Amino acid sequence: MLKAWGMKDTGRCRSMNQDYIFVSEKPMGNLPNLFLVADGMGGHKAGDLASEYTVSRVCEAVTKSMQKIPFQILKGAFQYANQKLIEKAGESPAYTGMGTTLVAVTVKEDGTVYAVNVGDSRLYKVGSGIEQITEDHSLVEEMVRMGEISKEEARNHPEKNIITRAIGVTETVEPDYFDTKLEKGECLLLCSDGLSNMIEDAQIREILGRRRDLRSGAEELVKTANENGGRDNISVVLVERA
Repeated sequence: MLKAWGMKDTGRCRSMNQDYIFVSEKPMGNLPNLFLVADGMGGHKAGDLASEYTVSRVCEAVTKSMQKIPFQILKGAFQYANQKLIEKAGESPAYTGMGTTLVAVTVKEDGTVYAVNVGDSRLYKVGSGIEQITEDHSLVEEMVRMGEISKEEARNHPEKNIITRAIGVTETVEPDYFDTKLEKGECLLLCSDGLSNMIEDAQIREILGRRRDLRSGAEELVKTANENGGRDNISVVLVERA
């Protein structure tokens, strides 16, 4: 049995929340459950439309999918949402250039976790330690992977927000796929960069390690991100095996 909790916050420096989350502990089509975090990009109103619209299209595609393999279901849903968002962007000049990051997770009864992502919204696994499962599609992360800068330098790099892959930006999108095992006592954290840019991994692990429950853990993460500056919208989805 899974427990989950999600919340989002505008942060201290933005007037609008362009993040969108989705939490379903119950089956969605052929998936046992579904958890999503999207961080929209675009001008006035376009970013929040992009994230909400994309999540809605992913849920639609997942529900209708005849596939059985989680990665195939999610890949099809990402590609469908990408196509639909591009079409939506063509409806108004105000929507030109809108896009969104997206991280999607489903967890089988035995604790096997399937994750798919595009952009820099992340999935972590947190227990006695903390492990970032997904890899960011960002210019700075590519520089880290190439050995050009360190992880520490990446945290405050001026080009940190440049995304190299997103939903709705190009005609085709190729998400990345990850799997891991969620043991009892561990939890998954899906989050937008408004959280991961404001709190270092060790502090995330510390906060979640002392949580009373998922709700208190999520609230403490959001509170700490705001105390550390709250420069962006903050989204948190926590999932644990009960």
